[in-house]
Amino acid sequence: QVQLVESGGGLVQSGESLRLSCAVSGSALFINNINERRWYRQAPEKERELVARIHRGGGTIYVDAVKGRFTISRDSARNVVYLQMNTLKPEDTAVYYCNVATTYGREFWGQGTQVTVSS
Repeated sequence: QVQLVESGGGLVQSGESLRLSCAVSGSALFINNINERRWYRQAPEKERELVARIHRGGGTIYVDAVKGRFTISRDSARNVVYLQMNTLKPEDTAVYYCNVATTYGREFWGQGTQVTVSS
């Protein structure tokens, strides 16, 4: 199994920044075969959406709403995934979840961290 623990959420004002972290631990069998690392978010009364992802080869993809403001990165040596969020907007308010997908087809989720952006 794999455990994911997010941190870094909080309450900020519009225009400010936050950096989310996701520490990945657990079975080396799965960790060594992570194919993609992702950040999702879910706002109240909305469906969970994929915000950003980084492939094991380093390629990244972002949802249009965060392009140019958010950056996903990883520290493979420490098994940590980051989401740098700049120029935050009230519509970025959501619970942010870390997710990893392995080459075995398994996915693992963190418990989520709340991000609230006030106007």
